[in-house]
Amino acid sequence: MPRLIASTLGVLLAAASLAAVAAVAVSADTDHAVPAAPMKLADYMALGGPAPSATFAYGAAPSQYAELFLPAGKGPFPVAVLVHGGCWTKEFGGIAQLRNLAGALAAQGIAAWNVEYRRVDEAGGGYPGTYQDMNAALATLAAQARRYPLDLERLVAVGHSAGGQLAQWMAGRARIPASSPLAAPASPQVRRVVSLGGLADLRREAALIKSSCGRDLVQLAGTPGPARPDVFVDTNAAELLPNGSRTVLVTGELDKVSPPRVAHDYAQRARAAGDAAEVVILPGASHYDEVAASSASWPRVLAAIRAALAAE
Repeated sequence: MPRLIASTLGVLLAAASLAAVAAVAVSADTDHAVPAAPMKLADYMALGGPAPSATFAYGAAPSQYAELFLPAGKGPFPVAVLVHGGCWTKEFGGIAQLRNLAGALAAQGIAAWNVEYRRVDEAGGGYPGTYQDMNAALATLAAQARRYPLDLERLVAVGHSAGGQLAQWMAGRARIPASSPLAAPASPQVRRVVSLGGLADLRREAALIKSSCGRDLVQLAGTPGPARPDVFVDTNAAELLPNGSRTVLVTGELDKVSPPRVAHDYAQRARAAGDAAEVVILPGASHYDEVAASSASWPRVLAAIRAALAAE
């Protein structure tokens, strides 16, 4: 049984920090509201948030767990599945940084399911383990929704950077070949995605992933073989289109890890396949402003999440 952790104080603090911030309409274009100082990696690494309401293990490894952040009230609450980034490695933080976003969402009446997972520098991480962790984390969410006031009909996957790749991958799980070790029941279904500086197109962005993160695709997609000659058939979100999803690609104007061009290219590919996709550029924002509730970009990010939850 999970041990419930008192989180009222943390939620109230998050609410207070957001009280002066009004959500604004999502725009696909950069305007003139320029944040004074774009966040740096050190600012991101220093992010924190309230303790979760409960923590659930979905596997035996130390990194196989998820945190639930419940809003105040009776619910049922819409749910944001949060997947942190960090270039698929432990080096650049993890679940702790996304507690900042999770607490802020709970203060806005949105439950957060904050997912930790095995990365490429952990035993069992990479292909296929990281993706199997996403499946297991979602299955555990579905099970806990029977105990907690969670409305999985109003669900959005929100991923940052490497987590954006995994969140976008979630939307295409139903298209994964049955022979793949990543195949699993696609429940709950992920039909709405907000990707914050995501690096989702493994095939087309291989060079950028290498230069930005130092990752080789064999770590993320495995090696080809007779039964799986194309390693992107079950790993690349862009290969799993169309899947009926609606994706909002949110990117900082000054993002150098996943520049705005990446978002525009993926959105064009998704729309060409028949799925809905739009791009939101955050004025004057870096890769790290995208994921911080303390950033001047937060109102636009919150608006994108709210819009995704409201979409049919």
